[in-house]
Amino acid sequence: MIRPARAADAPALAALLNHWILHTAVTFNPVPKTDGDILDMIAAKAAAGHAFLVAEEADVLIGQASYGQFRGGEGYRSCMEHSISLLPGTPRKGLGRSLLTAIEDHARAGGAHQMIAGISGENADGQAFHARMGYRPLAIIPEAGHKFGRYMDLVLMQKFL
Repeated sequence: MIRPARAADAPALAALLNHWILHTAVTFNPVPKTDGDILDMIAAKAAAGHAFLVAEEADVLIGQASYGQFRGGEGYRSCMEHSISLLPGTPRKGLGRSLLTAIEDHARAGGAHQMIAGISGENADGQAFHARMGYRPLAIIPEAGHKFGRYMDLVLMQKFL
């Protein structure tokens, strides 16, 4: 089931996101999220009219997807960027596709014109997933991120909604 994130989801969301933060180069952020950080994210997305969705199965949170404005300022109000992640070991069964489609639909209904994916150059699976979802490569920003003692490229992909 896919539904809006709630305050009670904060510990499970922190655990989910912190796996990717602490153990992979999927995100360049090295700082773990606290429950308070997650509560702030949920509130900020709601205040901006953007979706923060979770997927759960048998009362276990197994995925999340959210989006927000790509860059600040009125001129970027129709250009969004998203985040999506699944609990490690979760059988995919189209879950990523369902989560991404749900936030794209929400963004489109809110007047968004396009969605941007910022993907680590080391995340070939993420790039392939987005290509299957209709995203096209825009740019590679060499050595944009730094984590685990090395620089990593940032791949930007785009889909018009």
